[in-house]
Amino acid sequence: MGKGGALSESVVKKILLSYAYVGIWIFLSFTVIVYNKFILDKKMYNWPFPISLTMIHMGFCSSLAFIIIRIFKLVEPVSMSKELYISSVLPIGALYAFSLWLSNSAYIFLSVSFIQMLKALMPVAVYSIGVLFKKEPFKSDTLFNMLSISFGVAVAAYGEAQFNAWGVFLQLGAVAFEATRLVMIQILLTSKGISLNPITSLYYVAPCCFVFLLVPWVFVEYPILQETSSFRFDFLVFGTNSFCAFALNLAVFLLVGKTSALTMNVAGVVKDWLLIAFSWSVIKDTVTPINLFGYGLAFLGVAYYNHSKLQALKAKEAQKKPAAADEEAGRLLEEKNAGDGTAK
Repeated sequence: MGKGGALSESVVKKILLSYAYVGIWIFLSFTVIVYNKFILDKKMYNWPFPISLTMIHMGFCSSLAFIIIRIFKLVEPVSMSKELYISSVLPIGALYAFSLWLSNSAYIFLSVSFIQMLKALMPVAVYSIGVLFKKEPFKSDTLFNMLSISFGVAVAAYGEAQFNAWGVFLQLGAVAFEATRLVMIQILLTSKGISLNPITSLYYVAPCCFVFLLVPWVFVEYPILQETSSFRFDFLVFGTNSFCAFALNLAVFLLVGKTSALTMNVAGVVKDWLLIAFSWSVIKDTVTPINLFGYGLAFLGVAYYNHSKLQALKAKEAQKKPAAADEEAGRLLEEKNAGDGTAK
């Protein structure tokens, strides 16, 4: 009874911790999105410089990652040659830079709610690019699933009251760059046995991301910032905003490490609906019934896609277990035979 009670208590503790990790991630992801919108929107803080904001984030995250890895040595760096860094990390850094630049730019033109609806296209983009690079097998049922998600997003876009074509172009571009980055991580890093957690990822990727952003910043935003002599850097606003962005990366590490990537996907759906509700009730963005109907269709498509991936993962694990059991049995038999030989 006591043993059963102790086991039950540990299970409850694990469940509560999982919910805590999910809650922290949702809170930080929610905060970063709304905070970025607040800074960039011309009707709020009115600092419409997405490249500058992204560079501030990258500079801050690079510095903290360096302190954690090199000074406090809390996280071990990954062994990486110069050639590997140039051939693998730099392309990923470039894709990440453009993804962040375009996604932050979209907040100037689109509502938070509509941006979340457009982000539902991420599985479509990842699958399409995965098939293109032969990392995902082409399946007709998956294609139909992707088309249903796309149709739902198209309906949501049709019902958008504050539709802005340039903003949609920016957000779709961000989705395309981010999807390509995720596939490239598989091709350039994972296939070579290199695994980066969020801290080591920031340590290696954020500095080159900063450099890639520096080039367009010099030509696009720096001249305008020079003319805006009235601007004074607000350390409180940009410092807390950057810290939230860094904390979000830590939360991703906790959530995926202590639960699973699928849990993060499900939590992401909850976060998106919360953002849509917040955008409508607090920011007073217009959310139409057609918006919600279209996003509902896309949401069902994404949920089915996640379910299919989970089932495929379970089937793969189930195939591994008998093979592992046979291998273990063979190993034990060999050990027994070796032991018998020694006894003689």
